Amino acid sequence: MAGEEVAGPAGPKALRFLYFAGAGFIFTIAINKWREIERNSLLEQQQKQRLNHQLSEARNDAVQKVVE
Repeated sequence: MAGEEVAGPAGPKALRFLYFAGAGFIFTIAINKWREIERNSLLEQQQKQRLNHQLSEARNDAVQKVVE
């Protein structure tokens, strides 16, 4: 048995593992939430760009109709 590490009670090791797994779970939720926020932000920007583009096209059409 020389050179072997003496194992203590299983409690502290299991508790450390649960902390580690819990932290991983929390970080996974946080990362997914961050990605969702970023995705929603990009979608809002794209919608604003589309709306601005449609409004500018509508203005150009109105100007052309008046000129004709």
